[in-house]
This record gives sequence, structure tokens and C-alpha cells, in this order.
Amino acid sequence: MKKIIISIGLAALGMMMSCAQKDSSQTLKGEVYFSVAAEEEKELDKLIAEMTLEEKVGQMAQVTLDVLTEGKSEFESNEPLVLDEKMLEKAFNKYKVGSVLNTANNRARTPQKWNELISRIQEVALKATNVPVLYGVDAIHGTTYTAGATFFPQQIGLGATFNRQLAINTGEITAYETRACGIPWTFSPVLDLGRDARWARMWETFGEDVFLVQEMGKNIIAGYQGQDNQIGDANHLAACLKHYLGYSSFSGKDRTPAYIPENELRERYLPPFRAAVEQGATTVMVNSGIINGTPVHASESLITTLLKKELGFEGLVVTDWADIENLHNRDKVASSQKEAVKMAINAGVDMSMIPYNFDFCDYLVELVNEGEVPMSRIDDAVKRILRVKKALNLFETPVTKLEDYPKFGSAEFEQKAKDAVAESITLLKNKNDILPLKEGTKILVTGPNADNMRTLNGGWSYSWQGEKVHEFSGKYQTILDAVKAQFGENNVKYEAGVSYNFEGKYYEEKDIDIAAAKRAASSSDVILLCLGENTYTEKPGDLHDLYLSENQQKLAEAMAATGKPVILVLNEGRPRLISKFVDKMQAVVQMYLPGNFGGEVLTQILKGDVNPSGKLPYTYPKYPNTLITYDFKPSENQDKMSGMYDYESFLDIQWPFGHGLSYTDFAYSDLKLAKSEFKADETIEVSVKVTNSGKRDGKEAVLVFTRDHYASVTPDVSRLRAFEKIDLKAGESKVVNFSIPVKSLAFMNAESVPVVEAGDFSIGIGSEQLDFTVTETKVLAKANPVL
Repeated sequence: MKKIIISIGLAALGMMMSCAQKDSSQTLKGEVYFSVAAEEEKELDKLIAEMTLEEKVGQMAQVTLDVLTEGKSEFESNEPLVLDEKMLEKAFNKYKVGSVLNTANNRARTPQKWNELISRIQEVALKATNVPVLYGVDAIHGTTYTAGATFFPQQIGLGATFNRQLAINTGEITAYETRACGIPWTFSPVLDLGRDARWARMWETFGEDVFLVQEMGKNIIAGYQGQDNQIGDANHLAACLKHYLGYSSFSGKDRTPAYIPENELRERYLPPFRAAVEQGATTVMVNSGIINGTPVHASESLITTLLKKELGFEGLVVTDWADIENLHNRDKVASSQKEAVKMAINAGVDMSMIPYNFDFCDYLVELVNEGEVPMSRIDDAVKRILRVKKALNLFETPVTKLEDYPKFGSAEFEQKAKDAVAESITLLKNKNDILPLKEGTKILVTGPNADNMRTLNGGWSYSWQGEKVHEFSGKYQTILDAVKAQFGENNVKYEAGVSYNFEGKYYEEKDIDIAAAKRAASSSDVILLCLGENTYTEKPGDLHDLYLSENQQKLAEAMAATGKPVILVLNEGRPRLISKFVDKMQAVVQMYLPGNFGGEVLTQILKGDVNPSGKLPYTYPKYPNTLITYDFKPSENQDKMSGMYDYESFLDIQWPFGHGLSYTDFAYSDLKLAKSEFKADETIEVSVKVTNSGKRDGKEAVLVFTRDHYASVTPDVSRLRAFEKIDLKAGESKVVNFSIPVKSLAFMNAESVPVVEAGDFSIGIGSEQLDFTVTETKVLAKANPVL
């Protein structure tokens, strides 16, 4: 049952960075917070009152599946993966563990194996505690730890679609196939902002923009949980917002300290989480990092004051991997592991992703008995955990069964994934309309990403770092496979030139034979150069140099030197710098990390069967010291100052946020505002005419930006306020309408108060721009500092 919360101050603040467009997002519920019915709350209170301290603490403990299994992976040897009955006894009879996560031996399982494992775990847990286990897994671009599941583009590619419905589709199918495995909880979506191109987790985000992340996040949650948050329905599951809060790289390296002023935290990093909580998200995972010197896992102000009290979040808060232990081991704010447990639980953490031992349980029982952690905090945490289990219907149906999910891995689901890939792939350059390629074109395919399913998928695919993709992806096409299938084997040659060392670090390369690739180009009409990155995520994906590797740059230069036209295909998780050779490329196509169907759909685009429509969800940098986002401050790009001193500065980026070409042309005209002056409580009604003036049908993401001319805090030069993906036949025109609340123009002032200030603004869509005026200043909420 959903609980409607009406709070004037919070509602206004929640609207600060949102807008209600006339598009698919209108079907989402506004301010429908997660909760359960009053009678169910009473049942939970009764259950908690009957539990011992040890049983309560056990509910707060989460161990990884490796703790409970013995033997090797079924894919590594003939010895089957089995549960260790002694460890099951210890986990559930002695420690009363309430949650299990992850796969075993870092390897995907079949849905049948998942059903078998989780059925036995639930059987033992229910016999020991009468409370079902909450099982969670990283199903982040599909049910990615399950063999045969449908894989979608990683989040950065989904962001490039600017299509809310595709986010819903991704969530719905992922929920269905994850539930087919008996798993009711996914650690997704990532609502962090991808504002640092160097970051190893850039590709796990929807992009750099606050509004884009907010909207795509809300819609994928609607797919996971159902648009009415019916997570008890066997086709939906519980989403997990991560990583709360401010987990975006500031050094370029993962899990390093961040320094974020209060107004910046609230202006950019909080809105996607606030919107997701209002959407009804059921669980939250805490940021592994440090903000302003304090690890977030130890921050009562961020977890309890801001998330639980101000945002009204009633679901459960789970740690990231071993991060209570890291308060002592890594971050050095707790002098012992026991003190670390005290700090995290008192800060508001409800469940500890331990993941390998039971020390957490022993320490927490001691802390409660010693009066260091109040029983009220334990009861609150357990109630939040049981609330999620109740909402998931786990007490009635602890395990869903594969036989009830006939569409698992179906052609219908695969087509939905292909649709997402088709709208994500972004055409960045197309000199002299070299694309699409003509029938009969002789093609040399080269580069380390050309014949590689691993790189198409990225990390969190069948295994943590994606290194086991090749064991599960045999039925899918690499880029090379797909090019041969589409253009004919007789028209295609292949010479890698550079290969990845799959036994080493993600950045290591081997088999460098650029001369062989150059010789192979002699009889080809065009070169398809497939460059990018091998798979990585999190700390192992840190880098020191954002440029593409020297070997790949040399390969690009050699291919350009042949005199043949070169089509550069980028298959990468973050925008690696290509400025040293990009001018010599005739076309550039960005694939991001498209998943198993990337090779097939890319080739359809190269051939012209699919018209590309993706747009960059981030600013593509040109040089190491031009890392910037589109919503920069005016001083970062200024004309030369008159007089003696030269204070000129200018931006030099490769491609801007929102850039993306098509095989047709879209013309914008007739931008109209209903009026030119608005009060703070009004809505800006704006329309624009979009015409497909080319000869091909195509899709266009219509992006709406505003600019605040002057403000009490220096305004950004531009902010995305609305978007809608439309489909136009050749020669067709559509008038696209948007409704943007004036309150969405608010910003956090120097006191971290959301305010709409009177003044002049501009609104721009495509090539069109109009000015308008806000006639009054209005404060939307009182100050409530947490940092």
C-alpha cells in the first residue's frame, strides 16, 4: 500500500529541479513515498516485540553467497556449486542472518541454479527465524549475473537515448528476469552524476546533468517497482538508490575524498535521490566515500537527518561492500571494528553488507547491551528491513519460480534491448556523409574492440569486472561477426592491430602488429577502426592518463595514413581523449557499453537500416585540462578583458553535451511562449515546431535549456529543464509542447536555501531562443543545513 505524504516545504523543494512535461513521465506518480499499510505496520511491531536482540541484529546482517557455498563454480569444473550446510546452520540458526547478496565465485548462474540455491536458503532461514531472507544482486543493465538473461545498454548508453520509456522497459524486463531467478532486490539504479570523465564509474551513471539523471532514474525505478510501486507483484522487485550521497569522483580516482559545499550538494547531488524517494524507492545504498572529511557511512546528518527525516525515506539503508569495516581499516575514523559498527548504526545504517564474517553481529549485540547503541535504533532498523520484506510479499512467497516466467530471455525482450541500443548509439561525426555505407563496400575491421563481446558489455556483466563475458556470450555477435553478416564475409577483412591482454589489468595490451593492419587496408574501400577500453569498474578501473592508449593512437594514425576513409567506432565507458587523431577520421560513432546486441545494432546503423538518434549525456573533453560540464560558470569562458591585463579564457571541448547527428536533418522553428512574464507559482508553457527536413525517417531528442541572466549566486550558463524523444517521418513536422514550473528555475543561494529570484531568463530549444522575465522572488523552503 502506498502512503501519500503532503508537505508544503518539502514538496516545494522537491520541485526545485523537476518539471512536469507532457510526455511519458506524466504517468509517474508524484510524491508517492514507500510505506506499508497501517495494519501491516502493526503486524511488524508485534513481530519485532517477539524477537530477541540476537534475532534483530541478525536481520541487520548481510553476507555474500561465497560464505554459504562450497566447491567450485559449475562453469569451472564438473564439481557442482553447492551450499555448505554447516555454514547455513551458522548463518541462520546461530546468527539469524536476514540478507544474502551476490553470486558465488564471481560468476553468473543459470536461473535454474538460482532457484535451487535461494529455495534452500529460504528453507533454512524460515525454519530458524520465521523471517524470509532478502536476497540482493547487482542486476544493473539487465539480470547481469544470470546466464541467458536479456542485457541492455549500461546506464550511460541509456542516458544517451533521452527516452524515458526505454528506461521503463529496461526496469520492467530486468525485474521480470531477476524475479525468475527468485531474487527480489537489485542494487540499481546509480543516481550519481557523471561529471568527471576520468572516473571508473562514469559509465554506471546516466550522465553529467542533474535533470537527465533524475528523470531517467525515476523511470527505471518505475520499471523495477511498477508505476504504483507494487513490489509485492511477482513481476517487480525492490530498487536500490546508489550511492547516497555525492559519490562522484573529484580526483578522477574511485573512492577518494570529496569536498562539497552545502548549496552544491543540494543543488546537484540531492535532487535525483529526492525525486527517487518521492517516486517510492524502497532501499538506499550509502556512498563509500568521504565528504568534507567525514565518511558518509558515519554521517548521521546525511543518513538520518537528511535522508530519513527531511526526505521522509522509510525504506532500508544498506552499506556498500565492507564499508563499516572500512571506517576502521581504510578511513581511520574508528579506532576498532566495534567502534566502526557503533558509528555506522548510530548514524542511521540499517543493514551491513558485511560481507564475509559475522563479527558485526557479535559487536552490535555487545554495543546494545553496553548502552552504546540504543534499542530504539535497532528496532527502527529492523522495522525498515521487515517493511521491505513485507512489501515484497516474501512472507507469503519467499521464492518465485522460473516456470512462472515463460518470457525469460525471449525474442520479445531481446527486441526491447535492441531498441534501447539503437537509440543510444551516437553519431558524433560524419564527414561528407560517408555513413551509411553502400552495399558491396570492402571493409577492413581493425582494433582491439572489434572482435570482443567483453568490451561491448563492460563491467558487472556475468562477473564483477566483466572478464567472464566470453563464457556466456557465444550466441551473440561481436562487431566483426555482425559486419560479416551484414556486408558479406567476402567484403570483410580483419586484422586486430592491437589486442587486450585479458589475463592482465584492463589497460594492458598485447599482440601489437600495426603493420599487418596497414597491409590489410590496401584492398579495402573503408576502415572500421574499433577502439576504446577493456572492461573495468570501481577502483580497479582507475587511470592515470585519459588519452586512449599509445598503441591505439598509433593504430589510428597508421590507418589514416593509408589514405582510406576511416570510421572510428568508440566502445568505451568514459570519454577517452582522441584529439590527437580525430581530425583524420571521416566518421566517429560512440557505442558506449551497449551490451550483447551492440555489434548487431551498430552494423544496422552503419548499413543505414537504423538511423542513429543518441545524444551525448556528457561533455566530451578534448584535452586533459579541459574537463568541464556544460553547466559551467561564466568565468570559465570569457572574452578578452580590455586594458592591460589579459584575462581571456575559452573552452576547447571535443563535442558538447547533447551533441548527436542523424542521417536526416531536423529544423527547429516557431518557438513560442504563452507569455513573457511569470510569477513564481506559475508554469511556463513553451512550444516549438520540429521538422524532419531530410529524406529519411528519424528520431530526435528535443532538449530544452534555460539561462538565468543574473542571480545572487553566480548562475550556470545553461541548465537542461526538459526533454522529449520524438519520431518524425521524412518531411513531417510536429509541435512539441512543454510545461515547466517556474519553481524548477530555483537555485540554492549562499545560505543553501532554494529560491526563485526575479529577473530575466532565456529559454532555448535547438537553434531557437526567447527571453522571459520572472517578476517576483520567492523562497521555497527554509534553511536546513546538514554539513
